[in-house]
Amino acid sequence: IYQCDWSSDVCSSDLRTPLDCVLHLPIRYEDETRLWSIAKAIDSFGLGSVQVQGTVIRQEVAFRPRRQLLVVIRDDQGDELMLRWLTFYPSQQKQMAVGRHLRVRGDIRDGYFGPEMVHPVVKVTEPDTPLPQTLTPVYSTVAGVSQTSIRRSIEKALASSEVAAQLKDFLPANLLTEFFQEGLPTLLAAVHQLHNPAKGDDLQSIQDRTHPAWRRIQVEELLAQQISLQQARVARLMRVAPRFDNKVKPSGILASFLDRLPFVLTNSQKKVWSEILNDLANGYPMNRLLQGDVGSGKTVIAALACAHAIDHGWQAAIMAPTEILAEQHYRKLQTWLAPLGVEPVWLTGSLKAKEKAAAQARIANGQGRLIVGTHALIADGVEFQQLGLVVVDEQHRFGVRQRLQLQKKIDDIDVECHQLMMSATPIPRTLAMSYYADLEISVIDELPPGRKPVTTKLVKSSRRQEILEGLKQELAKGTQVYWVCPLIEESEALQLQTAQATYEYLKNGLPGFQVGLIHGRLKTDEKNAVMTRFLANEIGVLVATTVIEVGVDVPNASLMVIEHAERFGYSQIHQLRGRVGRGSAESVCILLYEEPLSAAAKERLQTLKETQDGFVIAERDLQLRGPGELLGSKQSGDAMLRFVDLQRDHHLIAKTQMLASRLMKSHPDLVQQHLGRWLAKRADYLKA
Repeated sequence: IYQCDWSSDVCSSDLRTPLDCVLHLPIRYEDETRLWSIAKAIDSFGLGSVQVQGTVIRQEVAFRPRRQLLVVIRDDQGDELMLRWLTFYPSQQKQMAVGRHLRVRGDIRDGYFGPEMVHPVVKVTEPDTPLPQTLTPVYSTVAGVSQTSIRRSIEKALASSEVAAQLKDFLPANLLTEFFQEGLPTLLAAVHQLHNPAKGDDLQSIQDRTHPAWRRIQVEELLAQQISLQQARVARLMRVAPRFDNKVKPSGILASFLDRLPFVLTNSQKKVWSEILNDLANGYPMNRLLQGDVGSGKTVIAALACAHAIDHGWQAAIMAPTEILAEQHYRKLQTWLAPLGVEPVWLTGSLKAKEKAAAQARIANGQGRLIVGTHALIADGVEFQQLGLVVVDEQHRFGVRQRLQLQKKIDDIDVECHQLMMSATPIPRTLAMSYYADLEISVIDELPPGRKPVTTKLVKSSRRQEILEGLKQELAKGTQVYWVCPLIEESEALQLQTAQATYEYLKNGLPGFQVGLIHGRLKTDEKNAVMTRFLANEIGVLVATTVIEVGVDVPNASLMVIEHAERFGYSQIHQLRGRVGRGSAESVCILLYEEPLSAAAKERLQTLKETQDGFVIAERDLQLRGPGELLGSKQSGDAMLRFVDLQRDHHLIAKTQMLASRLMKSHPDLVQQHLGRWLAKRADYLKA
């Protein structure tokens, strides 16, 4: 906890100034303005949080089966309600002693002995204590500081003339009216209103963040983001990068590679390759995202770009988030390019010291023209002689800090290298508009010839034995199978079918067939040994955790079973089933689920059964997880957009993009003031 020079009430690395505090807006509001009778509250079952009050008539510590605190209150109409705590402190027992009058708020649910509230919010009051007249703001806590301390500091900051001056409107009122005709309050008025909603305000729109006061904050934040991204683009276009001729050298490695390709590029791949070729011919750094569903052929495009860079005398590097994925690239590139005289350098953290030193030496002296590895490529001790192109695969899996580190690693005083990022997780349109203003996007939207869609089936786990019998028939035909599990070993918290238990079950249930096991805790050489045997068809069934989610390419594997599919997210299952359907055989993915299913899990599994469109799945994933995880920004510890929900507020993005462009042209002085207020040290993260 850092001590601030203006207040000792609340301080952290996030809240260090009065302005930090007033921009620490509520994450939600509690509605304590309404009091329900216990009878009406019970009738409202399933409608959300309600507030009731009553006198404690009974309290006991029970063991049913675990230790818990039970409190019963009775209101003035004689109705009773059970309150339950599964964890509690002696101070709570004293607070809720028999005879005390309590005001409690929470969700009503069915309990062991009728309706109850579990872990409600409790206040000790008098029966006639007046209700608040407006919503009560709730703030995210920092460094364990209490809500009371945060509220006190915010109130103090709001009353200061310094904050009033800092919240002065920079944005011309005529431009705001032009782009947002609904009318927006001043920034100062919006901040005051969100911290202290008045009784006459539209409280529902304040709670769901559609109120004009929230709109003003959302516009301000989005505008800062879009200005930063547009500035990054302008700056990139002024930097210098190696210029590669956009014509293929007749006697070069690229020409030989294209001649030896055992397949014909799809029209979509040709279009994408043309876009990349033109980018590489520019005198400024390429910054392109290559999207393509699983199995669409992104790796061959990366190989073409690497060969083109090498033809022009520059080094190329491919970085992947896991060793399995990196090794998949290494094997393919070695098969394709080693016969042409380009032997890839392999660099990962698991290499022995002597091997690592040898790889680093080849990279530094330029003998290593193509380097493939994991985040070890950005580790200390790795120096490139002349790096012209970096390909980052599954770029969202690298945290923002890691991507910035890579950017700094490849920067040169005079020349920067080109960057090609690849992702099999399609970026939803709203996300692309919001976060990728400084990024060209290419999409491979067709599968190679012969590839067939994977049929997805939903099967109850109670039918496991039927699945086993079907497996025997498929294995007898020579088919290979993935069986994916969410855990490695037993867990009391999650009684799921584990990889180890499934491995034993399948070994016993499939006599005469080889069953293998792979998971993240195996040593690298052990993983490699298992995968090599699976690739050689020496193993018929591979029991695995999600370590095989990306990068595994076994065309003969055409059946996948996913245990406890209800526990996996949209993109995880979509990525996993992309491991099958890589050959010409009909492929099937069986989603094995446990009942009962929640409504969300039921919708998720049904969607995955009905569609294989990666963009539809990505949009659903965005709704479920938010942009932080999809972008990898969570790994930076920074929420990026704090007040904007891209699903709810998508209509603001295009308007703020146009407003950002107008401000940069007409009011450059205001642009820097606006960025200073909203981004401060966070601006770099938007460029990673």
